[in-house]
Amino acid sequence: MNQPASPPPPAAKTPPPPPESSPESPVETPSHAETPHKRPARDHAPAPHHKGTWWFPIVVTLLLVLAGYGLYRWLGHPVAAPGPGGGRGSRPVTINAATAKQGDLPVYLNALGTVTAFNTVTIRSRVDGQLDLVNFTEGKTVKAGEVLVKIDPRPYEAMLHQAQGQLARDQASLDNARRDLDRYVGAGDAASQQQRDTALAAVGQFEAAVKVDNAQIESARLQVEYCTIKAPLTGRIGLRTVDQGNMVHASDAAGLAVITQVDPISVLFSLPQDNLPQVMHAIAGNDALPVEAFSRDLRTKLATGELKAVDNQIDPNTASVRFKAKFDNPGQVLFPNQFVNVRLLVDTRRAAVLVPSAAVQRSPQAKFVYVVDAEDTVSMQPVKEGPAEGEFTVIEEGLRAGQEVVTDGADKLIPGMKIVRQSAATQAATQSGAGAGTGGRRHKDSTGGTDSNRGPR
Repeated sequence: MNQPASPPPPAAKTPPPPPESSPESPVETPSHAETPHKRPARDHAPAPHHKGTWWFPIVVTLLLVLAGYGLYRWLGHPVAAPGPGGGRGSRPVTINAATAKQGDLPVYLNALGTVTAFNTVTIRSRVDGQLDLVNFTEGKTVKAGEVLVKIDPRPYEAMLHQAQGQLARDQASLDNARRDLDRYVGAGDAASQQQRDTALAAVGQFEAAVKVDNAQIESARLQVEYCTIKAPLTGRIGLRTVDQGNMVHASDAAGLAVITQVDPISVLFSLPQDNLPQVMHAIAGNDALPVEAFSRDLRTKLATGELKAVDNQIDPNTASVRFKAKFDNPGQVLFPNQFVNVRLLVDTRRAAVLVPSAAVQRSPQAKFVYVVDAEDTVSMQPVKEGPAEGEFTVIEEGLRAGQEVVTDGADKLIPGMKIVRQSAATQAATQSGAGAGTGGRRHKDSTGGTDSNRGPR
């Protein structure tokens, strides 16, 4: 018996050709008869796994590292090998250095001071009256004895004349009493004792009146003199407080003007009580200690004077002692109430070993410096530090004059390192920079056949 015919299989999709195919190896398309009811194997097969390609990035990285190393060596920068300085490279460290020297170092005490007029006088009227004349220019220097102000003297001149008239009257009465006394004494028994005693008392009375009159005359003359006010000292006069034509009184509190003596001038300053023994010891050996006054920024020296006085007690509120210095001030660079920086010289260290203050390094254990030897190698040298002034510090122990110490770059150093000084490094860099445009080509010319002056061969 014949079986029914089976339906034809569905048509299979033709797979796309591979990306790279050659005529010698054509792709054969499977026939429907050979693979009934099956899709091509390419549709279900997993993507091929390329074994052995994981090392490719590593190789590329190694090549780049080697290329960078070769370029670094080619440019003239060899890699430093481990040296004796604690694993650091043998390439020298650039530093600044200075030579310790022997010399004298002055020791100063610094303080903040206030300029004060050596003498200050407030011009006041000693009599009441109208201001007739102002004979000074505000802010100018006046000389001692110079007339400054005149007050109307006429009321006091009248009082003077009155006292003089009273004196003349009492003097005449005194002369008459003396003549009466002479007559009574010469009359002998013709005059009684009572008459002689009365005449003698009259003489004494008028003599006293004459003395009173003379005193009143002196007082009136003083009042007249007080009407003319003169400068008691040489100094700078300030602004006037009363104008000409006004009434002035002896009881006025403000006064007429103020004169300050500015040449010489004084400076008041304070120092901590801990510095007092040092100052007193210096005063015992030198009566006049030098004092210098500087501007507030410590850049300009204004004047040089001497210490004149030390206060007799310590201020309990500030634990400090006040000092007074005297300065000659012909140019008037110091002005009253000006703030200045004061430096008091208390000692001078003779023939001391001096190094720049930047050379002294500090650690929790000690203070030290880096010393450079003849082979340009640094070593750590503990030192005992003395007083410092300005840019220099006294080294009391641990260093001798003539040794070279590091002043800059010490933070990069380890004992045993090689160093190069900043000046030498700068000179080498300058010479290297002058040939930077052609140096690389010349180096290549020795190996690759290129001349920087003639171009490629």
